[in-house]
Amino acid sequence: MNSSKYIIGFTALLTAVVALVLSLMYTGLKEKHKQNELLFEKRAMLGAIQDKASIDVSKMKDAGVIDFFSKNIEQLVVDTKGNILKSEDVEKAGYKGGKAENVDLKTEMKKPFEKRILPVYIYNGEKGDKIYILKLFGKGLWDEISGYIALSSDLNTVVGASFDHKGETPGMGAEMKDNPKFRAQFKGKKIYDQSGKLVSINVRKGGAVDPEHDVDAISGATLTSNGITDMLKHSLENYNNYLKKLKQK
Repeated sequence: MNSSKYIIGFTALLTAVVALVLSLMYTGLKEKHKQNELLFEKRAMLGAIQDKASIDVSKMKDAGVIDFFSKNIEQLVVDTKGNILKSEDVEKAGYKGGKAENVDLKTEMKKPFEKRILPVYIYNGEKGDKIYILKLFGKGLWDEISGYIALSSDLNTVVGASFDHKGETPGMGAEMKDNPKFRAQFKGKKIYDQSGKLVSINVRKGGAVDPEHDVDAISGATLTSNGITDMLKHSLENYNNYLKKLKQK
């Protein structure tokens, strides 16, 4: 009996110690994980503008990415009405730090359209030209997909795009991230038609038809391609009023 009590007591104590250690490790590493996520996002953003910025993100060290981003990228947060929000208003919405990089678009996309707030990044080029980088979020075949699309100063022409996924099939849907030829198709495409209507960009099975608004779908990944089309459409709708207000200026 005493032996059984000892074993039970020892097991309970050991379990408590392990739980405490794991909790402390999680707390200690949480900030590190957050910083790694921000760094990953910065790389993705710069990947959308690297041709215009004359950089190769794949060859940049972490410190170089952070330095380039801090010196050349302006951060804004806007609402779906197109208004620019103050940092304190962003923090009131639950995002400590109050910057665009602190806003979780996945969380925002779950809210009603009129209550969403959105991250905007602006690259200020050496010649004074501006490129607007907008965050994308959607659903692919198996899980979340995301990305960034960069628009030239005309607020219509795409200068670059980058995409990511959580669980698309290697060699098929995963090509959205892994195949530079797929991303390259977006350069020069338009998100507005000639009348000024937001039409976005279609990832079209069977090949692009409209030279301004279509790109070729990913071979063998119809559902992922459709997910990218939907992601672009719904994400760009979030920014439509902001882009219209900019054009009016």
